[in-house]
Amino acid sequence: MRPSPLARLLFAVYLLLIVYASLYPLSGWREHGGSPLEFLGTPWPRQILVFDALINVLAYMVLGLLAVLAWRPRLQGAAAVVGALLLGAGLSLTMEAVQSYLPTRTPSALDLLCNALGAFLGALAGQRASPWEQPLRQWRARAPQPGAHADFGLALLGLWLFTQLNPAMLLFGVGDLRDLFVGPAGPARAPELFVAIEAVTAAANLAAVALLASAIAAPGAPVRAMVLALVLAALATKTFAFAVILRAQDGLDWLTPGAAQGLVAGLAAALLAMGLPRMARLALAAILLMAAAVLVNLAPQNPYMAAMLKLWQQGHFLNFNGLTRLVATLWPFVAAGFLIHLAGRRRD
Repeated sequence: MRPSPLARLLFAVYLLLIVYASLYPLSGWREHGGSPLEFLGTPWPRQILVFDALINVLAYMVLGLLAVLAWRPRLQGAAAVVGALLLGAGLSLTMEAVQSYLPTRTPSALDLLCNALGAFLGALAGQRASPWEQPLRQWRARAPQPGAHADFGLALLGLWLFTQLNPAMLLFGVGDLRDLFVGPAGPARAPELFVAIEAVTAAANLAAVALLASAIAAPGAPVRAMVLALVLAALATKTFAFAVILRAQDGLDWLTPGAAQGLVAGLAAALLAMGLPRMARLALAAILLMAAAVLVNLAPQNPYMAAMLKLWQQGHFLNFNGLTRLVATLWPFVAAGFLIHLAGRRRD
């Protein structure tokens, strides 16, 4: 079995995301004067939240799975499982210790145990991944182009799907920097303005993502079918986020008139633009990404979204929300840089 550069890239990215989510919001650091490992001797909480424990297990299951896949073929079998367990336990111990210096975080031995268990279970799953790993390897060898640039593009598309887990974001509305700049509230706006903003934002970003996917596709690959599958996956992720993070009956609240119009327009534009030459697709995708980011940042706050999100008690989703916001903020700028890299690589 040959090593998988894509698995190694996803493992490295996920490791960084775990660290950021564990230490979010990265502010308010304090010196408590005690040992950072003091939490190991404290009793467990009387009331254990099953949902929180399950989230910790699942988060580190993904880490353990990616670790085993990334280490192949250099490390396999029991050695890979033990290595993933040590990695998960060591990383969790470090993060819990560092959390003792953050007033908004509470280190817990239970979290450490859940994380280590998750890494172990994920590693076991990785050892038994052959039934579905081989078809994925075959798809990777056939549909996207070979090389590290295509692996990076696939990772970008995966992170774009990840951004859909943030219910506070307009449909495909990545690149929002407004939290960095606190400005005065503007006058009330007509509902038609917000419908138009969401429609244009969703359409531009959807078309740009589709063109990015087409730029890394291999010659002869079913690009339009791949794009349709990617869009369906994004909408399913968005629905799942609204149903779980908000309420089950709110699963389709993202489907506003503006979102529906943007979906239709963006999908139609993407399918038509795929017939353009490759350089034209790269340039158009970069332009659409930057135009949508500018529009998102110049748009006034949507009162509908603000009223809806008042119902959202972030609670244990606070750190996860911070993580998805970070990825959504940076994504279009990283993607635009990647498109420029693809254009320069083509010229060379």
